[in-house]
Amino acid sequence: MAETEKDVTDGCDSDWVKGQRTRPFSGGWARRNGEFTWPARVYSGGIGGGGQLTSVPEASEAGDEFSRVLDRVLLGGSPSSALRPVRVASAVDEVSDRLLTAIAVGDFLPGERLPAERELTGLLRVSRPTVREAVARLQAVGVVEIRRGRNGGTYVRDSWTESTAAAVRHTLLPRWEEFEQLFDLRGLVEGMVAATAARRRGSKDLDPMKDALSAYLTASTPRDAHTADSAFHQAVRAATGNPQIVMLSQDLLARISLGFPVEPWGRGEQAHFHQGGEDHKALYEAIAAGEPERAEEIARGHFTISADLIRDVLERVRAR
Repeated sequence: MAETEKDVTDGCDSDWVKGQRTRPFSGGWARRNGEFTWPARVYSGGIGGGGQLTSVPEASEAGDEFSRVLDRVLLGGSPSSALRPVRVASAVDEVSDRLLTAIAVGDFLPGERLPAERELTGLLRVSRPTVREAVARLQAVGVVEIRRGRNGGTYVRDSWTESTAAAVRHTLLPRWEEFEQLFDLRGLVEGMVAATAARRRGSKDLDPMKDALSAYLTASTPRDAHTADSAFHQAVRAATGNPQIVMLSQDLLARISLGFPVEPWGRGEQAHFHQGGEDHKALYEAIAAGEPERAEEIARGHFTISADLIRDVLERVRAR
């Protein structure tokens, strides 16, 4: 294999091949035949950190998307692109665009603290200087602010600025067909997750679901609702009793959320919050009653909320 055609995934900070930078960056981006790819990763752990992000293997072009994702989770193998290759100007450009887009779709809400610098370097597989410069760009355009002291960190100020539209276009438009495929696939998978939970749940599995449902319905802020939503769906996944199903669900979440292990939340609109609460109540009741068909139908409809939020952000860009 020619030197310039090598896949470079060793994670070093300063590799160059014939004058071209080959270091993986921005969530595992690696140079391949002159283009950059982003290997899909599965995150296990809480929103606050302490988890682990691991590569999932590459899917072939043949076969349906469900089979390819399932193969990555179950069989292992070489890294693959969660999103199709895209040319980027620099690691800092890519990280800043992804952070701006993640904030625009509601992965991180106004008033919420971004993952710490060290956690971002792990999630995005880039150096600290790259993360630091990307965050500085977000601060310069007014999207985030840096707070000092005991509760210091990088906090989201606004979900949209003049710089956001370009970032969303760069991040979503080149891969939009794949996002639509992922939305469809996720509905199928999450329906299966809910149906399996309804068939297998024990009495102890219902307690964390009920607690998370209560926390969601009594949430006083979008951030609290966001946290409760994550806890509810984690409890549903756990009730399947199958870690491979959990990994499959988490993989798809990370893929639609630009590598961040959190559910898109828009701008915290009340209508979405209300719809989510109604869906959560109905889904809990179906799982508790052991009604897999009903649980599957509810879950498939419920996860269209996230897809529609991302579609809305893209339409906002197209309308400009």
